[in-house]
Amino acid sequence: MMNKHALTAGLLAITLSTASFAQDSTRRDSVRQKPTGGIFGKILEAVTQPSAGTSGGLSNLDIASGLKEALRIGVNNGAEQASRLDGYFKNPLLKIAFPPEAQNVANKLRQIGFGKQVDQFELSLNRAAEDAAKKAAPVFVKAITSMSIQDAVGILRGTDDAATQYLRRTSGQQLVTEFTPIIDNALAKNNATKYYSSLVTTYNKLPFVQKVNPNLTEYATNKAVDGLFILVAQEEKKIRENPAARVTDLLKRVFSKQ
Repeated sequence: MMNKHALTAGLLAITLSTASFAQDSTRRDSVRQKPTGGIFGKILEAVTQPSAGTSGGLSNLDIASGLKEALRIGVNNGAEQASRLDGYFKNPLLKIAFPPEAQNVANKLRQIGFGKQVDQFELSLNRAAEDAAKKAAPVFVKAITSMSIQDAVGILRGTDDAATQYLRRTSGQQLVTEFTPIIDNALAKNNATKYYSSLVTTYNKLPFVQKVNPNLTEYATNKAVDGLFILVAQEEKKIRENPAARVTDLLKRVFSKQ
């Protein structure tokens, strides 16, 4: 008879990596046709019975794997939403406006007839974020893999966005660092840098104004990353609360045990 560790390892192999069965199609078809029999049935029976070192019948390794999977799903869904056309620009929770410290620039320029140019800049700023979001998921996934089993057990019983907050707390700055060159290139590609430079130059030539020149890349990067975290938190909450959103057996088992 298999011991508990072997059974848990078998469950993870079946749940998370169907590739391991690719070389044995007969065995794979048999498991699929008889989900409650054979070794698969024994594995399910073993891991659903509470024992030492488990939570509601789930091993700590199950919990960690489930949470990481939930975050990977949330990250991919969030990044996909953000990277769509108008993913930032038409989402009031994500839309990136003129930098707050330079809001007087926007107001003054609108007063003297440069409203169209201000709008054009804000659109290009959001287009840059949407473009950068296409490359965001791998950056987040890299951070997710560092979550420990102990962290995962605590997060499972946390708030609806506990995992997202953990990710922000432990790797948010690293994400900003890695995301900065992506945003910088996207700003240039979408002409946001050019528009911004032109607007600030025009403003700074006006009499009796305090010259400004906020760091556009830093501002856009922080706002873009904040927006992604908002979407990831929404996805995490959905997976926790909505059974239909638990798209894999492992997620269904982990979050139903809270």
